[in-house]
Amino acid sequence: MSKIDEQLFSAHEHALEKEYELCPECGSELSVKHSKHGGFIGCNNYPSCNYTRPLVQHESIETQVIEGSVCPECGHELAVKSGRFGIFIGCTQYPSCTHIEKQDQASDKPDIPCPECKTGKLEHRTSRFGKSFYACSAYPKCKFIVNYPPVAEACPSCGFGILVERKGAAGMRLECPQKTCKYKRPL
Repeated sequence: MSKIDEQLFSAHEHALEKEYELCPECGSELSVKHSKHGGFIGCNNYPSCNYTRPLVQHESIETQVIEGSVCPECGHELAVKSGRFGIFIGCTQYPSCTHIEKQDQASDKPDIPCPECKTGKLEHRTSRFGKSFYACSAYPKCKFIVNYPPVAEACPSCGFGILVERKGAAGMRLECPQKTCKYKRPL
């Protein structure tokens, strides 16, 4: 049998020691806590001390003015800003001017009128879960919505105002978004 070096166990076990950060408010240890909204760092002296901070610090950018840009609503300059939904371009005169540039404003797709209310246009939107959909710009008066990209072509079968592009097993196709109509045509 080989002899085990006892010094390995008698040392201060530096590799196994956990280094704790101290609470800046009360001096107690901090640890990772969990809630229904995710992980965070909190004071072990809770409820006496309510100190918490996010587990991951999000980088925020400084507001950067875009030279030569003009706000279409008030005429002041636009700036790149950081908000709770990420980076966006908005007016430097916020809160008096609340103009925000939309990502799809530079899109070369033609405006497709809403087939239900006929006053609004179908706009690309993203749900809070990251799913794409197309909704009427007259919301909340008109609640028309489709989950696939609309095409400004009336359905030859039922006469509904638009068709949608869908990917199927046989490839891309146009179909009527009305559930009662079964019209489908390959692209």
